[in-house]
Amino acid sequence: MALLRLDSRKYLLRSRQLIRTLTTSSNGVADQLPLAGVRVLELGQVVAGPFCGQLLGHFGAEIIKVEPPNVGDPLRVWRELDVDGVSPWWRSIARNKKSVTIDLRKEEGRELVKKLAAKSDVLLENFKPGVLEKWNLGPKDLHPLNPSLIFTRVSGYGQNGPWSSRPGYASVCEAQSGFRYINGFPDPETGMLSGPPVRPNISLGDSVAGLHAAFGTVLALLSRQAKQAKGEPGGQTVDVSILESMINLMEGIIPEYDRKGKIRGPSGSSVTGIVPTNAYPCLPSPSSPNKPSYVVIGANADSMYNRMMQAIGREDLIGPNYAQNHHRVARQKEIEDAISAWTSLRTAEDVEEILRGVSVPVGQVFSAKEIVENEHVNARGVIEDVWVGDKDNGWNVKVAKVTPVLEGCDTKTRWAGPELGQHNREVLLEELGLSEAELESYQLKGVVGREFHD
Repeated sequence: MALLRLDSRKYLLRSRQLIRTLTTSSNGVADQLPLAGVRVLELGQVVAGPFCGQLLGHFGAEIIKVEPPNVGDPLRVWRELDVDGVSPWWRSIARNKKSVTIDLRKEEGRELVKKLAAKSDVLLENFKPGVLEKWNLGPKDLHPLNPSLIFTRVSGYGQNGPWSSRPGYASVCEAQSGFRYINGFPDPETGMLSGPPVRPNISLGDSVAGLHAAFGTVLALLSRQAKQAKGEPGGQTVDVSILESMINLMEGIIPEYDRKGKIRGPSGSSVTGIVPTNAYPCLPSPSSPNKPSYVVIGANADSMYNRMMQAIGREDLIGPNYAQNHHRVARQKEIEDAISAWTSLRTAEDVEEILRGVSVPVGQVFSAKEIVENEHVNARGVIEDVWVGDKDNGWNVKVAKVTPVLEGCDTKTRWAGPELGQHNREVLLEELGLSEAELESYQLKGVVGREFHD
């Protein structure tokens, strides 16, 4: 055990030294990044696992991403493609990661992954449960080699249970979590879902699961630290389910059903049981005459409601019958119609100016264009320009900075999502100690890709 702790300290020092050469903070001290010295072996693909890796990597963890040779992570070519045929989304979600191409379908490839896992702190994966075990890369296979290894496992339904073997697609899990049922427009008679549910135009379930996975990984690292102080290795599994991550967002829906028998349905652009808070139509802006214009107003606090009604000239909707939220819920249509009638005669800019003047929360519905151009977003440094390519040839791509903001910690993106196999030599020669001849042999056999050339 003492030898294990000594080896761990040697590895930690070596890893910190490696990261120090790759990262710089505002004062040049990479150790300010809270996860510096943590090595994550990322085996996942597409969104859920890789989003977790993006979060961990942004705060200093060394992310070694294993991709299939010649093909890579499918997300490299999803949605819009840049001038080099690679998705700008890839440059964002794979930022600060090292790309290594190893064929996990080959035994020799799996042996290389075992060697990497033996020198890692975390193994991150989002395969269907049982796949790693089939490849002899599960906890029972790797913990004898690295007892302190943390397995962060993201799947649709968790590592056990009657649904665990089902394919874990976020869209399906969002539906089964109850999330999709409350998104859409209600039937006027039943209050339940009328027509198909409305989905947000992002992979929400995957990202929410990735966020839970990052949180669970940090908890496991803290737990391991405490266990190692007692002489225990501290390895464990973090079991993250997309279904459960989405259920975790459902606020009071389950206890309301349990205690009151209420099944919450969809609410269009408002929210059940809180009035007024909704999206209201406005006149088109002169600068964008063809763009539908809406503002979202949240005036559900009693004093805010009174100030808003005075500002829009509807003092008749103030008084005992409107004094508190439950009074207003009973008169929701009357209130919402009054607000819509007022906003529909004004531009969103005018509505914002008037309501902000009386301290009522209000904001326009922004597209990506307005986000990128927004003064507050830019003042906060929320949008980063990240360079793609070598120092002489390339371009900047704008990405959203990873948050939260930590005091005294500059977490700017260190490099964009890498080229396929860009770090094969660095990781396999320098970290695993392969010789040039061994690397060439692996490449000839197709075990390791040879896509990237220095």
